[in-house]
Amino acid sequence: MRYASTCSVPPLLHKSPLEYELPEYESLAEDHYYPAFQRGVAEQREEVEAIISSSTQPTFENTIVALERSGQTLTRVLNVFFNKTSSDTNPNLDSIEEKIAPELSAHEDWIRLNPALFERITGLYESRESLNLQPEDEWLLELYYKDFRHAGAHLSQAQRDELMLINEELSKLETQFSKRVLDDSNDLAITVDSISDLDGLSPQQIAACKAAAESRGLIGKWVITMVNFTGHPLLASLTNRKLRERIMKASLSKGARGNAHDTREIARTMARLRARRAELFGKRSHAEHVTERQTAKTPENVHEMLRRIAPAALKNARAEGADLQKMIEKSGESFTLESWDWDFYTEKVRKEKYELDTTLLKPYFELEKVLHDGVFYAAEKLFGLTFTERVDLKAYHDDARVFEVHNEDGSKLGLYIADFYARPSKRGGAWMNSLVNQSRLLNQKPVVVNNLNIPKPAAGEVTLLTLAETTTLFHEFGHALHGLLSNVTYPRTSGTSVQRDFVEFPSQVNEMWILWPEVVNNYARHHQTQEPLPQEWIDRIRKSETFNEGHATTSYLAAAILDLAWHEIDSTTEFGEVEEFEAIALRNYGFDYTPVPTRYRTTYFSHIFAGGYSSGYYGYIWSEVLDADAVEWFKENGGLTRANGDHFRNELLSRGGSIDSMQMFRNFRGRDAVIEPLLKRRGLN
Repeated sequence: MRYASTCSVPPLLHKSPLEYELPEYESLAEDHYYPAFQRGVAEQREEVEAIISSSTQPTFENTIVALERSGQTLTRVLNVFFNKTSSDTNPNLDSIEEKIAPELSAHEDWIRLNPALFERITGLYESRESLNLQPEDEWLLELYYKDFRHAGAHLSQAQRDELMLINEELSKLETQFSKRVLDDSNDLAITVDSISDLDGLSPQQIAACKAAAESRGLIGKWVITMVNFTGHPLLASLTNRKLRERIMKASLSKGARGNAHDTREIARTMARLRARRAELFGKRSHAEHVTERQTAKTPENVHEMLRRIAPAALKNARAEGADLQKMIEKSGESFTLESWDWDFYTEKVRKEKYELDTTLLKPYFELEKVLHDGVFYAAEKLFGLTFTERVDLKAYHDDARVFEVHNEDGSKLGLYIADFYARPSKRGGAWMNSLVNQSRLLNQKPVVVNNLNIPKPAAGEVTLLTLAETTTLFHEFGHALHGLLSNVTYPRTSGTSVQRDFVEFPSQVNEMWILWPEVVNNYARHHQTQEPLPQEWIDRIRKSETFNEGHATTSYLAAAILDLAWHEIDSTTEFGEVEEFEAIALRNYGFDYTPVPTRYRTTYFSHIFAGGYSSGYYGYIWSEVLDADAVEWFKENGGLTRANGDHFRNELLSRGGSIDSMQMFRNFRGRDAVIEPLLKRRGLN
């Protein structure tokens, strides 16, 4: 039964009685969120005030553990609300988020900038050697001390006052940036009037475009929706060059069209505010302030790694472009290679060089087979996990499916929610959220969500994935495993609560199973004939793994460079147009090859302006150094075995952020990581 909108006790104000504390979505109305948020803030404030005003001597239990126990209502509300707004928003939810964002920022600052609370934490930290703490407890104390210092608790009152104003303004701007990108992406969807313009697409792709049009009330037409990154998957197949150009130019214009959805001034303002905030901490830049808490430690270390890779990546990209130009001319055309031609002619070169036509792979990557017989199967073989769909448990949207997860011994582990299809109400990209964080302190098991943006097929049609979409599913499930396999005491260190430039490591490792013989032979079967993906095709995929890596690496590095450029300015930096700033930053790295645009332009770079990755987008390739080295370990030790899975689980995945990230890697690998496996993987050696 659905609660009435005037319900006095919204379901979020108490622990859900459902299994695993799955939110009571069938009883949850949109107008429950804001009152529940306010109640959660008030409750946590009372809890923290009780800690501060306690007349007893500060102890680890009455201060740190008490802080870990505080705010349970607020955490519950925020986990549910922000998962909803990222995956299924609407104008009403957007307006609620605009109210919540600055109030949440002010509340968090009230806690983290509280001098009395920081004094208690500092006293404990400085006397930690005499407290006889367990290693996990000592690490948590250190995290709290560093969290509060990083937030600014040690600053003067005047500095803290300015800091709170900056944080409040940034929280508003982040919400506005995200909303504008989503709105502009929806507005930029390409309407196609004639099916002949879709030549080259598969029947399933055409049906998905037709379904997208019908969902917008455009009967007899086809719609190509925008994706969050630069370009579009359909560019690899469309023969209509003018339509390809139209799609690419629309993609590159997101957030930069001078309309109500323009994000350029927001980006400039956020960069200056972040720079000013860093100056309050005595730092030269936001990037310096952020990276000191990451495994990289300094922006200089990041640049050193990027500059080691960039020249080889760009050289490879130019060589790939030369091959594409030859293919254009071989096809009887006379135009010069442009960004909208790259994917289309890459497939032609791939087919010629490796006798591999990736469009023929899709019938072998049917979503349900990939999920059950690929993703879940690998997790069962490696960790002993089993997944059972629970149709009796309802999630936040009809497309979101709930699976119960068990350990090998039959014990309950948690819930996995799969929400794979794109829709106008969902932001772009793919990600993992936690609705409930695993914690022994609070006796909670994990509930995690994977969101993807796969085009939804017409009713009755199967969902066929590209190899890239299959890779994304395995990748995001790696994040889900990090949350599901967490086995820590405290919420602060649960699951993916690790350093930002480490968090992608487990998810990237999980990609290794895509073409692992035992796995690919189990799931990659033609959806009509059930014939397995031919071994010769698998061999060709493997032989072509470094093919087009120049483009992929250059595009990614360009985005990482832009991120650092925006966040290494100072608050007085004068810069003109966003486009000019981007061009200068990329030229400084020698990146001026127009057929390979950056994976994200500033105006739709939600990772760094709305997604918590500011000064951290480099983390994907930084983590890939660890990932590539870890993959070598699996290969050296027999691959997909329960013993290897237990070692990876026990030494790393289950530990969350309860010990130093790099120490976790050393415990798993037996040594520090080396970069050579990454260079080999990307063809950069």
